[in-house]
Amino acid sequence: MEIGMIGLGRMGSNMVRRLLKESHRCIVFDTHAEARKTIAGEGAVAADSLEKMVAAMKAPRALWLMVPAAIVDKVIGQLSGLLERGDVIIDGGNSFYQDDIRRAAELKKKGIGYLDVGVSGGVWGLQRGYCQMIGGEVEYFKRLEPVFKTLAPGISGASRTPARANGPEFPAEQGYLHCGPAGAGHFVKMVHNGIEYGIMAAYAEGLNILKHADIGLIPADADSETAPLAHPENYQYKLDISAITEVWRRGTVIQSWLLDLTAEAMAKNATLDNFSGRVSDSGEGRWTLQAAIDEGVSSPVLAAALFDRFASRGATEFADRVMSAMRYEFGGHQEKTG
Repeated sequence: MEIGMIGLGRMGSNMVRRLLKESHRCIVFDTHAEARKTIAGEGAVAADSLEKMVAAMKAPRALWLMVPAAIVDKVIGQLSGLLERGDVIIDGGNSFYQDDIRRAAELKKKGIGYLDVGVSGGVWGLQRGYCQMIGGEVEYFKRLEPVFKTLAPGISGASRTPARANGPEFPAEQGYLHCGPAGAGHFVKMVHNGIEYGIMAAYAEGLNILKHADIGLIPADADSETAPLAHPENYQYKLDISAITEVWRRGTVIQSWLLDLTAEAMAKNATLDNFSGRVSDSGEGRWTLQAAIDEGVSSPVLAAALFDRFASRGATEFADRVMSAMRYEFGGHQEKTG
């Protein structure tokens, strides 16, 4: 079928490539001419403006946005004046789900459909496929289902759950799911990313414990920041962390794609000294915690993981100084150097 793609970054361009392989007609637009030229050379029809893009498409049109959340409203505002009743806009970025609810209501007044699609797959999506969590009216979901199915990993993306193995296949097993009305897709993706924060933090903390398991081999230092070990013989393990990530990938209960990627990173550089350790967050973790607060649901792991990302960016520096000052004031404790 025909689909328009607005935004040709890493994910947008690779999604177009995956669609082209299955003979979907893709009309594309990006503000960068080079991005348009590259994907046009692979079979897409490139337009140098939204107006020309819309004009090149047959009604009812479907236009998929893969742009930063901050400019989604701007792009929708431009499109809504160009589209006709029955057309549909799909937002595949990481928008806040409450914005989806508002957008869907506003567009519905003009007869334009709206679907919010949480997309997971990253730079590997071209080969592995993209998991898609979809919100919006069922009518539009059904119309676009051939596109969702092409982008998804397919039934071979994972072994079938034993309890379902003898039953009919359904979309979730293909890697896409209509989750509910407007906002549901991005809500599910939001919580997915919050969980991702927690899993990443758990791997990082566990590997860090292993890395420091040789502390008993380090000579005792009177100026040490920590109390001397009562039993240094208990911590005399110089462990190969890179090899441990490899062995964990095989047959353990904590094997996962994230662990696969960790092993890959450590195989390239076991010390990871090519990274500074400054960990960004793109908003979904914060939104997930706000939802937990609104719902009165406890989520301490996700909260700790988010706050740890803040700490990695130096956000605790002043708080650390306050604690150091208090230690000095109540006990005369001097800060250690080095």
